[in-house]
Amino acid sequence: MRFIETRGNDGIKPTTVTFSQALLSPSASFGGLYVPEELPKLPSNFLANHLHSTYKELATALLELFEIDISADLIAQALARYDHFDNPADPVPVVKVAEDLYVSELWHGPTRAFKDMALQPFGIILSALAQHQQQEYLILAATSGDTGPAALETFKNRPNTRIVCLYPDGGTSDVQRLQMVTQNGANQMVLGIHGNFDDAQSALKKLLSSPSFNDRLAKANIKLSAANSVNFGRIIFQTIYHISSYLALVRQGATSLGEPVYLIVPSGNFGNALGGYYAKKMGLPVTKILIASNANNILTELIEEGRYDLRGRTLIPTLSPAMDILISSNVERILFDKFGSARTKELMEQLAHERLFELSRDEAEAMRQEFAAAFTDDEQIKSVIRRFAAQGYLMDPHTATGIACFEHKRTTKAPAILYSTAEWTKFSPTLSEALGMGHLRDQEALAAIATKFGVTIPAPIAALFSQPTIHSTIISPARIEEEVLAFLKI
Repeated sequence: MRFIETRGNDGIKPTTVTFSQALLSPSASFGGLYVPEELPKLPSNFLANHLHSTYKELATALLELFEIDISADLIAQALARYDHFDNPADPVPVVKVAEDLYVSELWHGPTRAFKDMALQPFGIILSALAQHQQQEYLILAATSGDTGPAALETFKNRPNTRIVCLYPDGGTSDVQRLQMVTQNGANQMVLGIHGNFDDAQSALKKLLSSPSFNDRLAKANIKLSAANSVNFGRIIFQTIYHISSYLALVRQGATSLGEPVYLIVPSGNFGNALGGYYAKKMGLPVTKILIASNANNILTELIEEGRYDLRGRTLIPTLSPAMDILISSNVERILFDKFGSARTKELMEQLAHERLFELSRDEAEAMRQEFAAAFTDDEQIKSVIRRFAAQGYLMDPHTATGIACFEHKRTTKAPAILYSTAEWTKFSPTLSEALGMGHLRDQEALAAIATKFGVTIPAPIAALFSQPTIHSTIISPARIEEEVLAFLKI
């Protein structure tokens, strides 16, 4: 499989690249992204043949369809990371929580968030490629709370890699922050920045495309890559669990092979939703993908009204901070798939220069054929958490936005798969408040909820509060480059 660029080619970069090239160097022409030249199609008997496959068997078969230039042995090593999840035989359990509503729990990995599903194997592959090339790589990651811990975990002391993680100071939960600032790998740097996730992501994109920064790295024999979902190495693994979750519904008798379902995705940077969209294009039976947002409802406006308008918008801090995003990078890959590179370049340049783009009536309708969207405020989030906890199911605030979206946007009787992006333990103060326990700090809230509901706090979460802070630097975005160069001793 070859990969092409969402904004067309600049005459400098190659017109197509391999998967490994796109993974190692994810910055495409004109600031665009890499996408498959053509998505593979699921063979007619694929779902039936893999109804009872293990997750790793299914993942192996899907990756073979993509025909990526990664050896079978390396793919096996990468997928072996799922052996470290709660249940290696079932790393993504699907749980019925209401009539026609099933939660795909994507957070049973080491950092208790869905980013582990893609980043744990991703780190193995990138490090192995770097070793094969005898090349040092700097991995950049910007996080709204979950990408950072997962990326730091997968690249910790991994050969031929160094990783710098940027997070918005005050813009994550305490557990998410502790998962980053207590990391003690020799190849890790964590920087808090004054600003929000969009500021962190913009800084990352600026460094990826900066000729002077890349030149400084080249002179030190260091190449640059990224762990965010701008990297298709993330997206390919995020396609797999949509197909796995569908097969789980069939096994549970919730639907029959070939019958369509809804996918409900709490969305920030749109990578999870993009994985569902690609799975649908490959042949997964999907009625529609429901996009759940919080008060930062930029995606709701895009899908429901055909307008991406940043004018006068400021980011609103919410109880679902991983979704506190106004610039959703993977929307660009949807625009490319629907409207081509020339139109995508035009729209993205309008957004950059005018802070606005508007789709035509036909373009907006094409988006609504695939997606519907709704947003939820903090009070609704707490209400959903409280209602489902009373039934014995604990969920984090991001998952709660998906419940509200399901209840507002499902128009047919088809069952729905809601992707739960983080374990409740990462947001225990929000749960304690929603459940009427008062304003408790993380450690107190974890203990109170665990006692009330008779659940065990995972060891990696419980241990965070006794670990020393290693990374305490908090800077303005303007200082990121000098801090990174100092870390690299350049």
